[in-house]
Amino acid sequence: MASEDSEKSPVEQKTGLDKEIPVSSGASRDLDQAYRFLQQYGESGESAQASAAELKRIRWKVDLYIIPIMFVCYTMQFIDKVSLNYAAVMGLNKDLKLKGNNFSNAATAFFIAYLIAEVPTGYILNKISAPKWLALNVTLWGISTACTAAARDYKTLLAARIFLGIFEAAIAPCLVLISSQWYTKSEQAPRFCIWYSGLGLGQIIGGLVSFGFQHVKNPDFTGWKAMFVVLGAVTCVAGIATYFIIPDSPMKARFLTEKEKAALLKHVSCNQTGVINTSFKMAHIIETLLDVQIWFMTIITTLISVSSGVVTTYSATLIKSFGYSAPRSALLNMPSGAVSIISTVVIGFAIRYKMYRSVGIVACCIPGIIGGALLSFAPEHNQGALLAGIYLVNSIVPTLIVIYQWLASNVAGSTKRSVSAALVTASFSIGNIIGPQTFQAKDAPRYIPAKIAVLATQACGAVLAICLLGYYIWENKRRDRVAAQNSQALPVSEDTTLSQTTSAEQKKWDNLTDKENLTFRYVY
Repeated sequence: MASEDSEKSPVEQKTGLDKEIPVSSGASRDLDQAYRFLQQYGESGESAQASAAELKRIRWKVDLYIIPIMFVCYTMQFIDKVSLNYAAVMGLNKDLKLKGNNFSNAATAFFIAYLIAEVPTGYILNKISAPKWLALNVTLWGISTACTAAARDYKTLLAARIFLGIFEAAIAPCLVLISSQWYTKSEQAPRFCIWYSGLGLGQIIGGLVSFGFQHVKNPDFTGWKAMFVVLGAVTCVAGIATYFIIPDSPMKARFLTEKEKAALLKHVSCNQTGVINTSFKMAHIIETLLDVQIWFMTIITTLISVSSGVVTTYSATLIKSFGYSAPRSALLNMPSGAVSIISTVVIGFAIRYKMYRSVGIVACCIPGIIGGALLSFAPEHNQGALLAGIYLVNSIVPTLIVIYQWLASNVAGSTKRSVSAALVTASFSIGNIIGPQTFQAKDAPRYIPAKIAVLATQACGAVLAICLLGYYIWENKRRDRVAAQNSQALPVSEDTTLSQTTSAEQKKWDNLTDKENLTFRYVY
């Protein structure tokens, strides 16, 4: 990543900032806390400029300090979420006397709670430090996971899953906001993909954990109960570690000197998305609800998440239905994790080096569509083709992180960003609510309607990603036409020369949305 300071997203241009930048009428000067920090330490001008070597060193320190714990948190949220998937083949259904669609309903309850919890998340993250909110919720969902071992029937299992869904709802919005505070738009893609690949590791570890605990033979404390307790304890440790490791903001990073903090803030100021601003603006919420790009993101996320809901909840059950034993089903689910990791890393770095994000989504959906077709139409006796279908469907995993990157890069304004993050994450839960419900007891053991749903939703998601690409290109060209008539509306890039005037510097830290700021350009 040595060349990152020189990389720019496809629509960024090199310009000057020594002219007034127009904002929409009525926009007030509501400056980010990062600007106040720079003023306090006298680093408002060229004095905060850092060389490429210095920026590389600062970036490396940030990578080593915050990315690993974010990776651990995302790994544990996935394992804890899908532990029900593994418990199903470990005797949970029999022990709790689940009948009919009880299991599907328990899986769905998690995402209903997840969806409801996203409603206040946008406001909370606008007022509370994202790292602290993340740490609290990681610890609480660890406790919820451990308490699942105490479930005695369908109702108590339902309660445990509801609490787990409430607390896990914080993970994606928090990690998106944290990542956007520390990196420029072009630097974000590989970092997002690193912590998001924890999902793939979670699939691998989950298979091993399930396999290991299936050898527990204590009739009073069965393997699935022991699994929930151990996973919950590990998650609690991760939550406590998060509290102490991730700073509230770059301004409070103990591992950086004051000069390094100022240099980092100058470096990320070209994002024009801010770092911390706790003012809550109703106008930002209204703009979010009327923003075409947000609705594209939410619909694509919903469609893609139907497939992920099927994979995360029923993959082990599907593999077992192919004729494999429960322990072997857990092990055969592990390659899904490898597919997730490889596809996530490849897409992340391809985007870093100029591939369009929409193309990345389509590239992920194509093998996913093939996988859905194999699951739907391959002969029942062809276990190899059916397993290949399961693995190929996991190639859709990176699509969600591409949406998260779009969200972090293309949405500005403190309130709009936090509300948009909550809205897109809520759409993830909607898709996951729909996914498990496509698995109806009457369709067992092949569940053909559910498999066709996987195929169809991925195809629609790919088409909409191309439509969103077209929208971004059109909107950038429209803004370029405005800029041609008004040189004050030129876009800002990562290597833009810093202004010598305080007024111009302030404009980079104004709490403006991407719609209000005429210099803003969308990456695609």
